[in-house]
Amino acid sequence: MRTGLNQSVRLGQELKINPRLYQAMDMLYMPLLDLQQHLKQELLVNPFLELSEEEDEELSEEQSVEATQEQEEDRESADADDRDDGEERVESEPSDDDGDSGELELDSLGEESLIEDPVDPRAEDETDWENILLDGFDSPGGMHEQQEQQERFEAVPVSSTNLEEHLREQIRMLDLNPRQLLLADEFIGNIGDDGYLSTSLEQILLSINQTIERAAEAVDRDTDELPFYTSSEADAMLETVQHLDPPGVGARDLRECLLLQLREKGQAGSMADRLVRDFFEELIAHRWSDVAKRTGVSPLEVQHAADEIAKLSPKPGLSVTSGPENYVMPDLIVEKVDGAYLVFTNDGNLPRLKLSRVYQDIARDKKKFDAENKEFITNKLNAAQWLIQAIEQRRQTMLKVMHFIVERQRDFFEKGVQYLKPLTLREVADVIGMHESTVSRVTNEKYAQTPRGVLSLKFFFSSGLATTDGEDVSARGIKATIEKLVTDEDPKSPLTDQAIVEILEQDGIQIARRTVAKYRDQLGVLSARMRKRV
Repeated sequence: MRTGLNQSVRLGQELKINPRLYQAMDMLYMPLLDLQQHLKQELLVNPFLELSEEEDEELSEEQSVEATQEQEEDRESADADDRDDGEERVESEPSDDDGDSGELELDSLGEESLIEDPVDPRAEDETDWENILLDGFDSPGGMHEQQEQQERFEAVPVSSTNLEEHLREQIRMLDLNPRQLLLADEFIGNIGDDGYLSTSLEQILLSINQTIERAAEAVDRDTDELPFYTSSEADAMLETVQHLDPPGVGARDLRECLLLQLREKGQAGSMADRLVRDFFEELIAHRWSDVAKRTGVSPLEVQHAADEIAKLSPKPGLSVTSGPENYVMPDLIVEKVDGAYLVFTNDGNLPRLKLSRVYQDIARDKKKFDAENKEFITNKLNAAQWLIQAIEQRRQTMLKVMHFIVERQRDFFEKGVQYLKPLTLREVADVIGMHESTVSRVTNEKYAQTPRGVLSLKFFFSSGLATTDGEDVSARGIKATIEKLVTDEDPKSPLTDQAIVEILEQDGIQIARRTVAKYRDQLGVLSARMRKRV
């Protein structure tokens, strides 16, 4: 076989996505808070972008009025000498055939509107980038004037505590010697956020004794006479930890956790305590009659004891551990005005961008350009203009999607979740003329403030079930109906899954019993036997 380099010609097609298209898709995917950070970062890296302030808008209006007055004065002077004035205008206009290569390169990149004669007062009127590119922000479908002026403040927690710090503060208040404090620290380090002891006593003893052994080896001390911790010390420290707040902390399983809480409430030896200690399996299965026969009490007393147990916390540590603060800022606002639902974008806190006029003037001065500066200026101008257009396109896309959702789900806004209609991403994409993946990006992690509360856009999308009259019903609406039926049922004779199926069939909803069982499990509703009261 002959080896070596060779050349060949191949004809083929490739699909390549422009990097700016990737950025546009990312911007469409970003929630409102992420988009704010992205735009602030673009303001730092692109000198051709600047914030549009109200003072700048008023100033531009004054300049426009002054330019109009100057034009009227020019027309009056032009009547005196049309011929001379025409020659002066020819000299002041830039020639299209001056042969300047820099102007041609910028023109080829779509920036010819920026390279105009700064002397001509009409140039600013013809290339008012703020009005051209940012007009949508002031359109009737954009923002309320009241929302534009409102400044929102976000509540930020000053400090937060966790279960470990809470337990250590209590340990420091106890009268413990240094040896006991070291063992207590080992116990607290093995307690999870839910309050349970995550390791056995044997593992805790092994870990802390190995720490003592390593410390002795570091100072060349004989390990035969080291004061290792014993099992009795571990049992005593476990008892100490289990008396700390919150009640039930330091338990090794659910049964021990419930017993510790009952002891703290002074119910040690009560029927509830006996039920947890001796009849835990029957308690889980709600077999009140079996417990009543074995204990010689009535089933009603057993049920009352079970009700007391239900008031206890299965994860006591979560009452102290503060979870992450998740703030939701709605991207869209739906309001009912005079019987009609209007959709607005909640972009009042977004930086309003415009092209910097200072750098536009620099771009018009072609004599200062060299090859490297020319490429930098052209790229930054194109990027700035494209970013402003991408923001507006994102806004319009979100409005299109939300307008269709409001129109489709009007019964939900009027009557409630039971009237939510089935909706898929493909249906929305077909109506607004966009790809299904685009609709998916628009609805991802986006929220809308509606008369029914702040809801995720994904809330409005669900599968549907057929009815006898040919219409479809949303699965989420059926879940709400099942939940309402269970809430209103007779506790002594709860509805079975088959009974729920029959009730829904009377309303024209065709659904299988196993589907009802699935929806009931998703709602966290127990079976009829588990819900039955004595």
